[in-house]
This record gives sequence, C-alpha cells and structure tokens, in this order.
Amino acid sequence: MSRELFGTDGIRGVANKTLTAELALSVSLAAGKVIASQNHLKTVVIGRDTRTSGPMLESAMVSGFLSMGWDVIALGIVPTPCISYVTRTEGFDLGAVISASHNPAPDNGIKFFGSNGRKLDDSLEAEIESQMNTPIIDRPQGEKIGRLIQGIDLSRRYVDHLVSLGRDLNGLTLAIDAANGAAYSIAIEVFTKLGAKVISTGIEPDGININAVGGATKPNTIMDLTKNSGADLGVAFDGDADRAVFSDRQGRLINGDRTMGCWAIQKKSGGALDPLEIIGTVMSNGGFERYLLSKGITLNRAPVGDKYVSERIDLTGAKIGGEQSGHIIFPEFGPTGDGIVTAIQLINSLLTSNLSAEQVYDEFEPWPQLLLNVEIPTPKDWKSNKIVADSVSEAENLLEGKGRINVRPSGTQPVLRIMIEAETQDLRDKVEETVRSALENGALARIISRIDLTYALGD
Repeated sequence: MSRELFGTDGIRGVANKTLTAELALSVSLAAGKVIASQNHLKTVVIGRDTRTSGPMLESAMVSGFLSMGWDVIALGIVPTPCISYVTRTEGFDLGAVISASHNPAPDNGIKFFGSNGRKLDDSLEAEIESQMNTPIIDRPQGEKIGRLIQGIDLSRRYVDHLVSLGRDLNGLTLAIDAANGAAYSIAIEVFTKLGAKVISTGIEPDGININAVGGATKPNTIMDLTKNSGADLGVAFDGDADRAVFSDRQGRLINGDRTMGCWAIQKKSGGALDPLEIIGTVMSNGGFERYLLSKGITLNRAPVGDKYVSERIDLTGAKIGGEQSGHIIFPEFGPTGDGIVTAIQLINSLLTSNLSAEQVYDEFEPWPQLLLNVEIPTPKDWKSNKIVADSVSEAENLLEGKGRINVRPSGTQPVLRIMIEAETQDLRDKVEETVRSALENGALARIISRIDLTYALGD
C-alpha cells in the first residue's frame, strides 16, 4: 500500500490551498477509524505551532475526531515533542501535531504519534490514506460522540520533565533563537528555571513570522547573537522545536554531527556508550565518519527522517542517532527528536567534560559537502530518467571512493535533493559541474538552490 500524502514527516502543503480544512477533516476521520480499530480506545491529544492557519486546521481535526467518537484534548501552541511526551506518558491513544516544522508560514502540516510516542510507521500512514476516500457509514450518535476536554495544561508536566534532565546552569549565559515558533515560551522558561542567564530572540510570534529570519535552518541569526552578546553558547530551534543547532562564542555553527560527536565521546570516556555506534543518515558528513572511526566509534547510516533513525536505533541498541539538521534522538529520554532535550544534553556533556563549545567545534574538519535542490518532473521516479541516472553514475566514477553522491526525493517538498561530498573541494566542485551540466542541458530540470553544507545547513 503506497503513500501519496504522507512524506518523511507527515503531510505538508500550503494551508488553505493544498492543505485545506476539508483535508484535515478527512484525515482525522480516517485516522479515528483506523487507530480505533487497532486498540478500541479513543483519546487524542492535539498541539500546534504558531502559524495563523493552525486554529483553522485544528478545528477541522477536532471535529473529525469527535465525529468518530474520540475524546480530544487540545493543548494549543506546544512543541511537537511535547505531544510525543504526553501521549506516551499520560496514556493517550494518539497524538496529533499541526505544524510544518521549518517550512515558511504559509505552509502547514499534520503528523501523528502512536500511544508509544513514536511517529506512525509507513504502513499505518498508508492505511489512513486509503481510508480517506472511503465513506464512513456508521458514526456514533448521542452520548457516543466524542468530548472536547478543555482546561488541561499538560505542557506543565513536559516542562517539569525537561527541567529534571538538566544540571544547575547558574553562571552560564545562553543565547536562544526560538524562531517565533512553538518553543517561544517553553524554551525560555526551562533554561531560566535551570539557572541560566538567557538572551533571546524569535519569541514574538505573530502567526506569519515563524522561521522567517532565524531558527535552526537560518542559523546566522543565532551565530551573530551568540558572538555579539558574549554568550557561552547559542541554540536555535525550528518552528516546532524538534530540532536544535548551536553556535560557539566565535559565531561558528555546531550542527547535528558535531553535537552527536561531543555527546558520544563524553559518554564513551565514562564507559556509558554501548554499543560504540552512532546512527546517522545518508547526509552525515564523511569527515564526521572518519573522525568517529579515529575514536573507535562506528557511524551507521539510516535514510533521512527521524523516524527512520529511530527505527535503526531500535535495531542496533544505539544510545544516540540523528541528522546534521539537529534532529537528534536520545532513546533514553524519548523515541523522537526534541530540540530542548538536545540542548540540555549538549550542555550536560560540555559541563561533564569541562569543554567549551569552541573546543567541540575544533575537534574535526568536515569534508566539503553541498546540496542541490532540483525541480524536476516526478522526483520520486528520478531513477527512470536516463539523463539523471547517467549523471549520477558518472559522478560516482569521478569520486572513486574519495567521496559520495546521494540522490533522494524530498519527503517534505516537491524537489529532488542531490548531496555531493568529497575529500577535497576541487573534487567536489568537479563532480557538481558534471551533474549540473547534465541536469540543465537535458533533464528538464531547474536547480532552485545550492547550499554549501560544509559549514551550513540544508532543509
């Protein structure tokens, strides 16, 4: 059974255009039907980020679940990982989040978490899709219609959980960019309670400024703030706060690779990293992999998407896994990425190791790496495009074991993502030119962006 609506992180689209109230109603009706058939219990907790379209989609989803006999607890604006946490710890049957994560404000999205706090697996998402076009004949009536339960602030329990994970941060100055997103209040509260002096930006959401000028995918904002304010460390969250990236005092980016390396090596030194393995993705930098090997740690690559990282963690028993983008999973604390947990864990590691963020940054040199975002007809079927496939084959021959090329359709946007990395910049750029020429000259393709990932971030 295939999925067309669900990508690597739920459903995404332009709100009120491709992601309409009707679609939100339809998917909640289908989810209510499918999940209820799995466990016969019917309570869903719903959260959203700060986008203007959030209440519209939330109202439609609440109606759908109530119509299917589900009780609904709507928490309003909370980070995505808050929904994962309360779903698995408070005995709910389903969690739903209305957010497009790092995407711009006109977009929005829908994603679900099972009772274990994990994102639904692909087969269950496909089943929900298949039921969206099936008429629902037998709906509950009277007292069997679901109830909207209001006034329960479960986010307080999430905040208490986060604070319990941290150390006393008295004397630490922390710069925070909340991207005008879901963490705009909670992140400041957590680190203030832990004792840090907080310097913040991106904490005045107006519904349309989410991810607009900062956040995890525009890290220059936190890099400048950290450097100019003299903070010890800077952290930037994305719109739904399931990812975090950092800046050292010099304004240099500490991405997910460097964050995981710092944490894992500190744990290894204390004998607490078993197995000696990190779960990365096909995007993890080759320089990072070489660095880990020099420390006796293996990098195991999963497909892009934190739920695939989570699945690989389950298979291997690894203690950490994640992406360059800052989606990092610590299975001891939860099955999905949580930006605030990531920030707490990095700070704990720095304090335990008596290291500064600058020392973490200087630990290794990444391989030159770039990402081409390509607009091409049917990106999911790129392998059947002979020109694209031949250019990739030629690139692999040029690299000859001295780098990698990875091609994948985006799970969140209608584009093809081509990552190229090599041991030297000259080789990387030579391979890029080979691929670019083939795409632009004969593949009906348009390169819409080129991102140098060596010291920056992609989507």
